[in-house]
Formats: sequence, structure tokens, C-alpha cells
Amino acid sequence: MHPSGDYAAERQSTLFLILYALAVAGGAIAYVPFLTILLPAHVTGFAGEGSLSVLAHIAFAGAVSASIANILFGWLSDMAGTRRPWIIGGLILASAMLLTVRHITDPALLITAIILWQFALNMMLAPLAAWAGDTVPDAQKGLLGGLLAFAPAMGALAGYIVTAAPLLTPDYRLPAVAALTILCVSPVLLLGIPRAIAPASTLSGPRHPLSSLKNMASRMWLARFLVQIAEASLFAFLLVWFRKLDPAFPDERVAAIFSAVLASAVLLALWLGHWSDRHRKPIQPLALCAGMSALGLGIMASASDIALAIVGYVIFGLGGSIFLALHSSQTLRVLLDPTRRGRDLGIFNLTNTVPSLVMPWLTLALVPVYGFGVLFLLLALLALAAAILLAIEIG
Repeated sequence: MHPSGDYAAERQSTLFLILYALAVAGGAIAYVPFLTILLPAHVTGFAGEGSLSVLAHIAFAGAVSASIANILFGWLSDMAGTRRPWIIGGLILASAMLLTVRHITDPALLITAIILWQFALNMMLAPLAAWAGDTVPDAQKGLLGGLLAFAPAMGALAGYIVTAAPLLTPDYRLPAVAALTILCVSPVLLLGIPRAIAPASTLSGPRHPLSSLKNMASRMWLARFLVQIAEASLFAFLLVWFRKLDPAFPDERVAAIFSAVLASAVLLALWLGHWSDRHRKPIQPLALCAGMSALGLGIMASASDIALAIVGYVIFGLGGSIFLALHSSQTLRVLLDPTRRGRDLGIFNLTNTVPSLVMPWLTLALVPVYGFGVLFLLLALLALAAAILLAIEIG
């Protein structure tokens, strides 16, 4: 992971950072269009009225298998002492699985195929995430976080491209996703030659004792978990809430708002990431963005008309998107042991998968009884708790 001998530079090359961010965007392209658009369309086509049940079982099995596979392949790449071969293998296998899924119409076989696809996908994603910890110094982790904000936007854009392109009939959409993924991930594998860097040893400024770093890792894990609960809760129910306030609210307007938030988040994340690098204050933007998410959710809880609802969601969406992008890179500051970095990042990945397993069902149980306002107020308190956890570290 770190070549022996003298370290060539204290800063990673800009070319490698760009190629790496493109590869992470390729990872998002591999699953965002598939899970949000193409897989539901495929299931609806053969399952009819039973599609919701099939999709619910697929979502649960996929999240569990992703959780296990991310830890497993992160740990295996740690043991092997190299990341690139695992990324290549996962890229090939995940792309091949996408090509087979479109031919499966038996629910049990489809669930099995999705589990295998999740293992292949995380064979690529887990070592790819750990590779940043091996190659990007602390002085550039803010910039890296800003670049990582492109990933969800690229995933959403890919979904639009494969569904809107007139030449891509349904039979060619999954192959197109596989091709776009390969085009984005391959450059860093073929051309990415990272400079050797000295292993990171501080959170910022003076050296932190190991106990302090472990405590900070726990705080960052819990803070991300709390913010992701809100993200998971709103992912499936945003349109439902908008329609409750305005029954005529169109689908395309939701998509436009979502896209605008993602695009704006990229620019703001780049600026905040650069600021945190320049001022050596990596945690302040995270606390700020968690607080911003809490503010947006508070506005949403009190919204009685669609205009105020959109304002609240934009504030929440910007804060949450920037938080998640910057958090992904700043987490690497507290996971310093390269022999366990991939495994530890897999444990951090549970903050992404566990909320997706629990919160949609909790939302379905809570909203019919107490309404969306109570749900948003609860989520605002959780996001505020995340901000406080990180603000304590600043103090």
C-alpha cells in the first residue's frame, strides 16, 4: 500500500485525485440507476401487483449482503496488502451480474442474483474506499471530500441518461450502466499511479493519542449514523410528503429539486473541503452541515405549504449531501492502521445500510398515526445530536 523507501511527496497528485473521484462516481453509477429505476421497472414488469413485496425482500436481502460483503472484502484487501486486484475483480463480476439480472423473472432467483451482485459490487467498492486512506494525505482530505460529492450527482445523471436516451431500449439499459461504470472506474486502474505519502498520524495540528482517535472514530460513526437515519427516512417518502401538501405536485418537479440540490452540493462541498484543508479544521464543516440538516428538518416539520416545504428540504438536502461527502474523506483521518483500514471502513459502511433496513418501516408505522411533522421533528433532533457530537470535538 505504501511503497518502501523515502516518501516522494507530502501531497497527492491532482491527476490521481481526479481519477479516483471519477472511479467513486463510477461506483455510484453501478448501483444508483439500477436500484432506483431499472430494478423496480424490471420487477414491476413480471411481478405485477406483487412487485412491492418482491422489492421489499430484495431491498432487505441486498442491504444485509452489502453490509457483510463490504466488511469482508475490505478485510480481505487489508490481508492481501493491496487494493487494485480486488477492485478489478469486483468491477468485472459486478458488471457481468448486471447483464444476467435482466433475464431473471423468478423472484427467488432474482433475490439470489441481487445478493451475488452486492457481493461483487462491494468487492470493488470496499477496497476502492480504503485506497483513498492509503494514498491521500490529511492535507488534501477536504478536497477529496469535495470531489466525492460528484458521485451521487453522477449516479443520478446516469439514471437519467439510460432512461431518456432514445436509442437505449429497455434491453440495453443495464448493459449501458455496466459500460458507464467500466468507463469511469478503469482510468484510475490503468493510469492512476499515486505518489507515495507518509502515513497520516494526526487529526489536525498536534499528534493525538490513540485513545483520542478511537473516541473520535466512535463520534464520527454515530454522527453519520444519525444523519443517515434522516436520509433513509426521506428517500422513499419525499414525493408522498410533497403530494400531501400539494396533491398536484408533479414528479418532474421533485426530480428537478433533487437534481438542483445535488449540483449545488458539489460546488459547496468543494469550497468547504478546500477551506477545511487550508485552515486545518476538518471537523467544523461536518458540525456545520449536520446543524444545517437539523435546521432544514425543523422547517419541514413546521411547513404548512409547499413553498416552505421546498425551502426546508433544500436546506436539509444541501446540509446532508455535503456532510456525507466530506465525512467519507475525513473518516480516513481516524482510521490510521492500514492493516485494518478496509475492515474498519466496512464497519463505517453500516451507517449507510442499517438505517435503510429500519427507517422505511418505522416511517410507515409513525406517519399514519402522528403525521410527517412529528417524524421530521424527531429527525431534526437526531441531526442536531450529530452536530453536537462533532462540536464537542471542536471545543
